Amino acid sequence: MAGKGTILLIEDEPDIADLLRMYLEKDGFRLVHAASGEDGLQRLDERDPRVVLLDIGLPGIDGIEVCRRIRSTSDVPVIMLTARDSEIDKIVGLEIGADDYVTKPFSPRELVARVKAVLRRSEERPIVPKVIELSGFTIDSGRREVVTPVGEVIRPTAREFDLLWYLAEHRGLVLSRSQILEAVWGYDYFGETRTVDVHIRQLRKKLDGIPIETVWGVGYRLGD
Repeated sequence: MAGKGTILLIEDEPDIADLLRMYLEKDGFRLVHAASGEDGLQRLDERDPRVVLLDIGLPGIDGIEVCRRIRSTSDVPVIMLTARDSEIDKIVGLEIGADDYVTKPFSPRELVARVKAVLRRSEERPIVPKVIELSGFTIDSGRREVVTPVGEVIRPTAREFDLLWYLAEHRGLVLSRSQILEAVWGYDYFGETRTVDVHIRQLRKKLDGIPIETVWGVGYRLGD
């Protein structure tokens, strides 16, 4: 049952692992399960998964640190799993490069849908390299990097770059958070739009001077 590739689940609750295995394998994926952060990092190197499902509350190395280590070497999509109510855990996960998060308890069908959406977005990235010049910034879709007005090369995370590219292709237009979520994340985010704000904040931090304007009550616009 590996027609759609391998999903790595780093999760210390065996019941969740068994449930997700049933749903993911029914849909054609192979699930590889690791019960700790250390084991998960080792299996990441061995199995080359298409997506990582990562629990925040792991024993030993927690999910935040695991995500940070993954992002230091890989652009594999990461979906965080969290049982915590605090928004700070979700925000920190997104800021260090997670592509999405799901709060426990969650619907296995919803999680499978999010896995498919993450994969669909990664496969839809531009095939023919394009370059967009904007306010002194050079956005290169082939290299997936940005050159600042002073010549510094910045490489955003995969999701940050997809967001920037979408804004750049529609520069001058006011885009709602819902529009951005559907285009960049690939599906309705169930009313949760905070993730857009977090990724915009990260882009502004990494690309100081990039003209991303907040349109209050609506969304964002990338200026010319």
